[in-house]
Formats: sequence, structure tokens, C-alpha cells
Amino acid sequence: MSHAVVSPIREPLITGNKTYHQITEDLCSPTEKAPGGAWVIAFILALTCMTFGVFCILWTIWFGIGSWNLNRTIGWGWDITNFVWWIGIGHAGTLISAILLLFRQKWRTGVNRAAEAMTIFAVMCAALFPGIHVGRMWVVFFFFPYPNTRGPLWVNFNSPLLWDLFAISTYFTVSLLFWYTGLVPDFATVRDRAKGIRRKIYGFLSFGWTGSAKHWQRWESLSLILAGIATPLVLSVHTIVSFDFATSVIPGWHTTIFPPYFVAGAIFSGFAMVLTLMLITRKVLHLEDYITIEHIESMNKVILATGSIVGVAYLTELFVAWYSQYPYEQFAFFNRALGPYYWSYWGMMACNVITPQLFWSRKMRRSIFWTFLLSIVVNIGMWFERFVIIATTLARDYLPSSWSYYVPTWVEIGIFIGTIGIFFVLYLLFTRVAPVVAIAEIKSILKTGGNQYVGPNATHAHSHAGHDDAHHEGH
Repeated sequence: MSHAVVSPIREPLITGNKTYHQITEDLCSPTEKAPGGAWVIAFILALTCMTFGVFCILWTIWFGIGSWNLNRTIGWGWDITNFVWWIGIGHAGTLISAILLLFRQKWRTGVNRAAEAMTIFAVMCAALFPGIHVGRMWVVFFFFPYPNTRGPLWVNFNSPLLWDLFAISTYFTVSLLFWYTGLVPDFATVRDRAKGIRRKIYGFLSFGWTGSAKHWQRWESLSLILAGIATPLVLSVHTIVSFDFATSVIPGWHTTIFPPYFVAGAIFSGFAMVLTLMLITRKVLHLEDYITIEHIESMNKVILATGSIVGVAYLTELFVAWYSQYPYEQFAFFNRALGPYYWSYWGMMACNVITPQLFWSRKMRRSIFWTFLLSIVVNIGMWFERFVIIATTLARDYLPSSWSYYVPTWVEIGIFIGTIGIFFVLYLLFTRVAPVVAIAEIKSILKTGGNQYVGPNATHAHSHAGHDDAHHEGH
């Protein structure tokens, strides 16, 4: 038995006996070669969706919110449903990066870059909805508290909608800084391989990075500081989004369980979206050696944990409604389960509570097909959850005479399709201009995560003195 510093049983996080040079080659080459056919087709599709969405947004601005199916009973429909859904998807990136960085989890290195990019694009898609929903988009600057000439006109600091603005703009800024900080050493790597105008562009983006010890030290301190700032933001953003509902007095919304349950739900849907994207990216860009089954299994464990928390929250809501003996609260939940929107409630329950439990099976957690399928199912379920909370609660209020049934118009559906288009256009462009997997971070774990150093098939291990002399064929 060798005196391995790292456990011989631990699964490697980098396969294929990679050298440092091979890592650079594999991760930089997608940014240097012409895009393949699959990328072009996906980009054209995403661009088409985005164009249709922009058309629907312009239609809304021209004809007004009347082009949506909102009415006096249901003042929030697909717009706020989609807003909360996108914000939730934007949660996994910073969580994977910040919290797992602070906990020194090595498996984050394969997925953190794409997850952070996804966060930024999702928050941009989410920010669209409140902007349009205001109705008169040209007075959006009324959102911002600044000394103004409009008399004593200030924003309402008691409103959770205002704190939404603060939380999301802060979250976006910190996520962007965090993402860009991680990219700087990799931009320098691409710069050193590039020629002509590309070299100039990457030279500008890499801020004169030389890779000196001083640069690395500052880079690591900055990453840790930003991770420390981002961690409470991950928890606060969706908590504040949940206050949009929880601070009202509407039965079904007025509940103190919302903040933790929204945060768990956001991480749940965010991780599912990261998996959906990473499995496609892994296949198309041939990154199987860097995004291994081990990464996928670790993420599936998080999905299982957060899915179970969400399931407990659903059951707690039902229990509290029954235990409170408050007829309006009881009716709100009875209406969700057995009212006209019963299909969305049971769809939510099936997708979010039952399907993640399949991940108790190790075989399922390590299956690419099932992971991909369930990641899509979870995102559909989380969309249903937001729809159930908003539409079913508002459709039937205290006066049966004002009950109504909400169905989105083609404009609302078009805007949602448009945001999906925007998201994928940005993501596809990102895969062309920056390494999808963080090169510097993968190299930093090669000696403790590469399959030639760890795992049952390691070809040699470090002795206690830290030398590479001891070459052990297997353990």
C-alpha cells in the first residue's frame, strides 16, 4: 500500500491522464476553432426565439399591458411567474462558486465557470419582466431613490418590491465581478496563444496578467472576499423575492415559511438548469474528462437534498392551513389542489417532490440520460410552482363574483420564449469567447484530482516527502 497523501479510493475529478499542456489545449481550443454545425443550428434557433420575444416586448410597449390577459382579479400572471423562475435559476451559479469555494469543495472547478455565466444571463432575463410590467417603461427611473426635482417624491422604502431592485442589482454586480475575476487568468492564457486583433482584445480583457506570485495572491484574496460577500446575497435575494408575497395579507401567500422555502427552491431549480446546460456543453465541446460522472453525481446529491426541503415545505404549508382552522387559508389550498388549476398543482408535486427522490439510487445519480431528463423535469416543476403560487391564489379571491380564470395571451408566451432565446444566445456566445471550464482552477487540482494521481487506477502517488519518485502501478 502506498503512503498516498490523498485517498486512493476517492474518485478522480480529471480523467484521461492529463498534463498541464493538454488541459490548456482542450479548454482553449473551442474559443479558437470555427463553430461546429450543432452550435450554428442552436444559435439560429436561439436568435429566432429572441427576435420573436423582442417583437412581443415592442408590441406590449406599443399597445400597453392590455395586450396581456391580466385583469382586475389577476394583476400578476406569466410576467411575475417568469421573473421569479429566472431569478431562481440564477441562484446556483453563485452558490456553486461562492459557498463551495469557501468550503473548499474541489468538485466545483469543473462546473463553476458555466454556472456563474448562467447566473448573470438568468438575472438579465429576470430583470426584463419588472421593467415591462411597470406599464409605462419610460418612468422606470422612479424605482431609484435619488434626490430629485419632483417635489418630495421618494420611493416607498417599506415595499419589498423596492428591496427586490436593490437585492437583484447588488447580486448581479457581485456575480459579474466574481465571474470576471475568475476569467482573468484564463483570458491571459488565451492571449498568449492568440495573434493579431484577438491578442489585443484578450490582452485588454486580462488586465496585463503575468501570472506572478503577487498576481496569484491578490487574485485568491479577491476571490475569497467576493465569495464572502456573495454567500449572504445568495440567501438574501430569494428571501426578498419571497417577501413580495409573504408581506401581503392574501391567504396562501401570507406565510412565514416562504423565505427558506424560496431559497431552497431557487438552489434546486438552479442546479437543475446547470446540469441541463453542462450535459449538453460536455457532449458538444468534448469535456467529458473535466466534467466527470463524479461532478454530475455531486450535483445530483444537492438536487436531492434541496428537492426534499421543498417537499417538506409543501407539506408544511398544507399542514399549517389545516391546523390554523382559518377557512380562507384552507380554501386557498383546497382550491390549488382541487380547483380549476389542479393540473398545475399536481404537476408541481410530481416534478418537484417525487422525481428528485429517484436520486437516492446511485445508478440514477450516475446516469447521464436520467440526470438530463430529470433536470428538465425539475425546471418544469419549479415553473409550475411559481405559477401555482401566483395564478391560483389570485384567480379566486374573497368575492365569488370576481373569480376568473387566467390564460396567457400569445404576447406573454412570446416574451417568455424570447427570454429563453436571449439566455441561450448569450450562453452560446460565451462558449465561443471564453473557456467554459476554468483552466487555472482545473490545473490547481490536477495533483489532487487527476486520475494518474488519485483513484483506484492511479499510476503513481506522492510519498509523504512530497516526491514523485514512488511510482506505484495501481494500489
